[in-house]
Amino acid sequence: MVGLAIPPWVLSRVVDDGLVARDLAVVAGWTGVLLAVSVLNALLAIARHRTMTKVRMDASFRSVRTTVWHTSRLGASLPRRVSAGEVVTVGITDVQIVAQALTVTGPGVGAVVAYAVVAVLLFNISPLAAVILAGVPLLAIAVGPLLRRIERTGGLYRLHQGRLTTRLVDVLGGLRVLNGLGGKTFVAERYELQSQGLVDRGYRVAGPSSWVGALSGGLPALFLAAVVWLSARLAAAGEITIGDVVAVYGYVAVLVVPVAFFIEGGGDIARARVAARRIIDLLKLPVAQDGDRHPALLPPGCGPLLDPTSGVTVRPGLFTVLVAARSAETLAVIERLGGLCSDPDARVTWAGVRITGAAREELRSRMVVADHDAEVFAGSVREVVAGRLDPDESRLRAALHAAVADDVVEALPGGLDAEIAADGSDLSGGQRQRIRLARALYATPDVLLAVDPTSAVDAKTEATMIDRLRDARRTRTTVVTTTSPLVLDRADEVIVLADGRTSSVGTHAELLRSDPAYRELVSRAQDGDEDQGSADE
Repeated sequence: MVGLAIPPWVLSRVVDDGLVARDLAVVAGWTGVLLAVSVLNALLAIARHRTMTKVRMDASFRSVRTTVWHTSRLGASLPRRVSAGEVVTVGITDVQIVAQALTVTGPGVGAVVAYAVVAVLLFNISPLAAVILAGVPLLAIAVGPLLRRIERTGGLYRLHQGRLTTRLVDVLGGLRVLNGLGGKTFVAERYELQSQGLVDRGYRVAGPSSWVGALSGGLPALFLAAVVWLSARLAAAGEITIGDVVAVYGYVAVLVVPVAFFIEGGGDIARARVAARRIIDLLKLPVAQDGDRHPALLPPGCGPLLDPTSGVTVRPGLFTVLVAARSAETLAVIERLGGLCSDPDARVTWAGVRITGAAREELRSRMVVADHDAEVFAGSVREVVAGRLDPDESRLRAALHAAVADDVVEALPGGLDAEIAADGSDLSGGQRQRIRLARALYATPDVLLAVDPTSAVDAKTEATMIDRLRDARRTRTTVVTTTSPLVLDRADEVIVLADGRTSSVGTHAELLRSDPAYRELVSRAQDGDEDQGSADE
């Protein structure tokens, strides 16, 4: 920025000392200086561009890394706190906007320094400098209301952008279902209508943004014309030299650059403030932390687990089933038992030790929460089932067998090396469910908490899955949520929930005799299974 102010001063010397005095040697000398300064400015411009590019890319990668790290720590609780579309928009759009705004810092500081340098040079020429220096800040202030409008309208646009992205993610995830139901046209028309609404909001943001762009180029040009007219009049009156006129023109032209940076940078910052708020909202989502710097060690063995909120006690080494009329009740218990709940009042204990005080790494290695809609990442069967653990051939096949997924692997070309698409989109619902269960079994946790692990398979496969699951985890604690009579009949213990609290405990046969509400719940579930079977036939 300061280097840009040197050529006008050199030109003034060429005019006054060389051309006016008709001294070609002086003209040649100053021309050489001008060439050297121009080359230096070109090199500095390249360095500035590279530096700002590095700043922008580094900021973008740091922001993405931070958000990805935070979302990974939120784990299974993330989908219940923020939509997938919001996460996608934050990770792709918002971080880029914030990164772009950080490139304002370097040119902004340079513009302030250059402004001070030009001020000194202009004051040495004429009091006209006072007019010039007063006018430049006014140009930047003139766009202030536009920047505030950009920030206000940009916030609303960003909110609706996140919602529309969420809808797009949902549509893509359920495309196969829509194909089967024939609802693609309806969904496409609805998405198009919402998209047009977002376009209208985009125009509201683009309006003031376009004015900022126009003013950043137009106002300095008009100001430059006025200054040239004034300096020409002073030169005609003999108050300043022709070289001074050239210098004044050059200095004002130089000031156009920082003014444009101020205006453009102001627009970038206004948009970045909106984006930054969305990023911060994501990063503010609380993550369950270790209780203190010296977390408690979980006792050896498989429990018992106690959830005082619901009164649920999971005895070690048993195959326990949680059942309730509303699935949300059993899911809430699983979240508390698995340490996924951010409720500070949750006081779940493992053999008397609160899990919130245990080291997260140890808890996650000894307890696995197998959600029925957990992500299936792209990769080979070997990689998908092994997860973060090293793949072992015999152990992989044992886990797949226990989950009744051997036929899934045999049907794929390549066996264990066969590639599975992201989210298991090339598998059926039942196949995905068995692969998820195999992944959970491969981890061999002391405690397995499985949410409806057999809801997408037929009765015969369900029976085989439960029998093999019991055999594979005979000495470990397994908790399953379901209303399937077939699974309930094979449970060592059934815990019935009513309004989020334990209402009765016993075996399936005992509860059928003693608990009318349980008997009615199982009857409704059995009737639903029969209706579904008839529909399948």
